[in-house]
Amino acid sequence: MGGSGACGCTGIMVDMNASIRSMVVVVTVAAASAGAMVSAAAVPDIDRGATATAPAVRVDLDALLDSPGTPDAPPLPAEAQPVDTSQPDVVIGTGTPASCTSARVVDAVARGGVITFDCGSASVTIPMTATAKVVNTSQAVVIDGGGLVTLDGLDQRRILYMNTCDRAQIWTTSHCQNQDHPQLTLQSIAFTRGNASGETDEGGGGGGVFVRGGRVKVIDARFINNRCDATGPDVGGGALRVLSQFEGRPVIVARSVFSANRCSNGGATSSIGVSWRIYNSTFVDNQAVGRGANPQRPGTPGGGNGGAIYLDGNEMTLELVGSVVQRNTANEGGGAIFFVSNNRTGRAFIRSSRLVSNPSLGFETSGFPGIFHLGSGPPVVTDSTIE
Repeated sequence: MGGSGACGCTGIMVDMNASIRSMVVVVTVAAASAGAMVSAAAVPDIDRGATATAPAVRVDLDALLDSPGTPDAPPLPAEAQPVDTSQPDVVIGTGTPASCTSARVVDAVARGGVITFDCGSASVTIPMTATAKVVNTSQAVVIDGGGLVTLDGLDQRRILYMNTCDRAQIWTTSHCQNQDHPQLTLQSIAFTRGNASGETDEGGGGGGVFVRGGRVKVIDARFINNRCDATGPDVGGGALRVLSQFEGRPVIVARSVFSANRCSNGGATSSIGVSWRIYNSTFVDNQAVGRGANPQRPGTPGGGNGGAIYLDGNEMTLELVGSVVQRNTANEGGGAIFFVSNNRTGRAFIRSSRLVSNPSLGFETSGFPGIFHLGSGPPVVTDSTIE
């Protein structure tokens, strides 16, 4: 995208979506059979051939990007409503694109509170020359882009980082892995070209946003073309990686779009031991690009699970409601969803959603195209299409 204005900023929502729409919109999906994940080889419900052929699928990218979720998606519950930002603590910018800089974003996030932007009336992209990091003394951090702001990692760095167990961000409790703050909300904002490749702390991942501890909520957001390491059995979350949420409470995602993100696992989202409630959102063209699964097969680097969504851990749930998961790919298991509850207490619930044309090139659960699920029972599916 070309630059404009003194800060080299560019229009985002329209320009970025247009660039995605220029991709091919009629796709023939062909998934070749591959070797099984070592740890899943003896599980009887794996189907390695279910996605060998699939019909051409016409994708309405305009609808998927501009109006996330299914047309008949249910109303959002109270927990998924936007935060009131009418009285901000920090305003980034003084009315022009040039006044909205990476340095001001980094400073505002470190200060915490309710953060809004005043970059003018047009959409703007802010090139991030450093990662914005939440300081753990903040009780709440709300970042509201007003539907006009994109933070651009320039394909060089992770865009946003929060970690309650990182002493450099101040250790505020003796139980950093289970504390109620900071509570991070990202709303009406976009993240693009975040890159966490080479990040090793906490296992890496989270090309756009990395979160450990506290709570995180994502409302009316866009994650486009973010990435993390291309190989590895555990690393994941091209767009968003989440660990250790307070008291095991779920990540909340609503009316958000995840497109063209990629990582070894969890092309869009990834977590370990974390539950998710995803409402009225869209996942399209995300990729799990690793190979060798987890634990990795001998002679492979590992990864390739969860083209769009990856959950691993013990007691956890995934609730996917009113959402579209389409045209995502996993080199190994779960083109749409990879869900493994190691102690078989967790379960995925899919309601009023559409999961279509998500090839698993290695393995998936029989009868659930695009899904690999090990839990207390099969996925619970209500009023949804999975094909």
